[in-house]
Amino acid sequence: MKFRPANKYHQFTGGIYLEEKAVRRFSLCIDEEACWGCRTCEVVCKQEKDTPAGVRLIAVTEEGPEWRGGKPHFIYRVRVCRQCEEPACLEACPTEAFSVLDTGIVTIDSELCTGCGACVEACPYGAVAVDADTGEVFKCDLCRERLDQGLLPACADNVCPAHCIHLDFTASE
Repeated sequence: MKFRPANKYHQFTGGIYLEEKAVRRFSLCIDEEACWGCRTCEVVCKQEKDTPAGVRLIAVTEEGPEWRGGKPHFIYRVRVCRQCEEPACLEACPTEAFSVLDTGIVTIDSELCTGCGACVEACPYGAVAVDADTGEVFKCDLCRERLDQGLLPACADNVCPAHCIHLDFTASE
């Protein structure tokens, strides 16, 4: 997959700024060991994207407890689109509704999507959601509109009290 030259990004609290020309590829970096399971990321995502009831673009699940040193320990798993380099959802879609932008963000064209669910079955991360009422398919696009404005995705914009969600970007000269 080839990427067009674009601006190099640097993250700071509240946003990102452009530097020199470089190739960029965005994804979320999540430290699940640090996650407290507060689900703040779910709340801000829901507010930002206004998805239908029952549709979560980021979801936190609890595993455990495991006993460590005589104390219960819970692990929280964060389910969100990983913006795969070779997305299984894209390959599985019979209508070619999925595409990968030059930023590496995997998107859905709702005009082409028939709601067949092939993408849901194909995603190894369980990150593609379907509205049970309409059949419309949803997935995280890293708050693409915010990135275009130089802002961070809502879940990575310093809202996590455990500071375990960050925007990751790969840049090369």
